Parts: sequence; structure tokens; C-alpha cells
Amino acid sequence: MIGKGSRSPETKEAIKKEKAVYFLAPAGAGAYLQTKVKDCEVLAFEDLGPEAIHKLTVEDFPLVVAIDNKGRDIYEKGEA
Repeated sequence: MIGKGSRSPETKEAIKKEKAVYFLAPAGAGAYLQTKVKDCEVLAFEDLGPEAIHKLTVEDFPLVVAIDNKGRDIYEKGEA
């Protein structure tokens, strides 16, 4: 999952449960980041447009891990 802000406790628990990772994209960097996307495929909820679930193939894609698969969250002081 890629976003630009903190996540709810419920979402954080789901990330931990599913052993997922939440990445932060720097605000205002969308135009630059899109140059790093080599392929994009809609996997689910196509009718939601940009909110659909996409599979991205990227190269040199600069992101920050905000919540790791253990639930450590950079938004929570002293946890990460």
C-alpha cells in the first residue's frame, strides 16, 4: 500500500496480520514517481478508478516504509 499519511489502528492491525507494508510517497512527488512506473495492471475494483487495486511494476521507486510487517509505525514516537 502506498499513501502519504498515518493509518487507523484497524488498518495498522490488518497490515500486521497480512504481513504487508505501508509505504509513504513524498508529497508533491507524484509526477516524478510516475516516471518510475514501468507497468500498471488493475487487479480489482476497476470502477473505483484511482482507488482501484493496482499491481505496479516499478524501477528505482523511492519510498519510505511507514508501517512494516510487524506493525512498527514511524508516526508513533519511539516505536520505529
